[in-house]
Formats: sequence, structure tokens, C-alpha cells
Amino acid sequence: MKLPEIIGIIDRRILINYTIDLDILKNILPKPFKPQVFKSKGIGGICLIRLKKSRPKGFPSLVGVASENAAHRFAVEWTHDGVTHSGVYVPRRDTSLWLNSIIGGRLFPGVYHHADFNISEEEGTYAVSFKARNDSTSLSIQAKETDFFPKSSIFSSLEEASYFFEKGSAGFSPAKEGAQFDGLELVTKSWKVHPLSVDKVQSSFLENTDLFPTGSVQFDHALLMKNIDHSWLSGTSLDG
Repeated sequence: MKLPEIIGIIDRRILINYTIDLDILKNILPKPFKPQVFKSKGIGGICLIRLKKSRPKGFPSLVGVASENAAHRFAVEWTHDGVTHSGVYVPRRDTSLWLNSIIGGRLFPGVYHHADFNISEEEGTYAVSFKARNDSTSLSIQAKETDFFPKSSIFSSLEEASYFFEKGSAGFSPAKEGAQFDGLELVTKSWKVHPLSVDKVQSSFLENTDLFPTGSVQFDHALLMKNIDHSWLSGTSLDG
């Protein structure tokens, strides 16, 4: 699926990251994806992203739209035309913008679920949550900005974590119809992340013990990005 280049501003992006047992993740990922292994673990989580002034390239910012969005994602590798690539597999996307839920999978790669978002942000603190309208999927996080990256993380430093997630710019989601995966690539004009100190986090998806047995998923850390010029480019579709 090809679409015009979409440009805008990432007003706020929170990356909530977890480690996942490899055997569990291997069973969840569809072909052709396999886990991107980091220190004998798989990596997954949720991206909470607020977009502003989103519009096709060439259109004035006045016609751009704003939205809150969530993407459940796993760091993966796949082989295409004999070359191994890395990026993310996104099994689910949620959005506050009803238009996204209508055109997603038709005019825009990926299927979007319409959700209600609750946001409270002030003086470096963040309380973000959403609840899907069509099922019980929900997420919430309470966090605050900090200068310190957690020593308990699987990543040895903020720089190591930043480099790992910057490489995950290409994402694939299940197509609306058929056994294909639509590709979408995020291109940022700059890349800078800040650590977040998390007081509380809840994810109905990653806490579903039917998918992830108790102990197979562990919260690792969260990162923050703000005020980033960006564009979305449609990528190559992959067969399942």
C-alpha cells in the first residue's frame, strides 16, 4: 500500500519498554518475523505518540490534524530479497482520531482501533491512559522526567537504549485483508530521547497471561521524545 508522504510534528512520544522471554515471543510473532535478540531477551512495548499538524507533504500546516495514538510493538528481524532487516512488528494500533480508524488499512497502512485517551501533563509529569471503544484493551502510565536512566535496565546506558530504538523506524502491521503486512517508516529530522521515572504502568495486552505467562514479561524502562519534525513513508508490503 502506497500513500503520499505524511509530515507533521511529534509533540510527545513515550516509549514504554519491556523484556520478553524469547520462547514466548517466538510463538506470538507471525511469519516472516522473528525476535530481535538483545542480551538473550526479546524487546517489546507500547509507543504513546501525540501528533500535531499531520498532513500530506505540500499542504499547509493549517490543514493538519492532531491525534493521540498508541502502538503495541515488538523488535523484530525479517529477511526480504535475501537481506536481513530490523524494525518493529506492530500487532495493534489505537487512535483518538476517528478518521484514522476509518482510513487505516484502506488509504493508510495499518488497522486502527478507535479509543478514548485521558491525558494530564504538567511540569514534567505525565499521566496517559487509553481505553479502546471496541474491546477491553487499555493502558495507563504515570511517570515524570528525570536525568537518570535506571540501573536495573537491560540496556547499559541511555545511549545504548536510544541507539537500539532508533533502528526500529520501519514497522509492519497486519493488513486489513489478506495475509500481508503493511509497511510504514518513521523518518525524524532529529533523534533525542530522555529517561522517564515510572511510578505506575498497566497494559492489558502485555499483562494478558493467556499470551504472556506470569514472569515472561518484565517492565524495563520508559523514554520520552518531544517536539520532533517527522514524516511517515509507506514501505514495502510483506507476505505472511
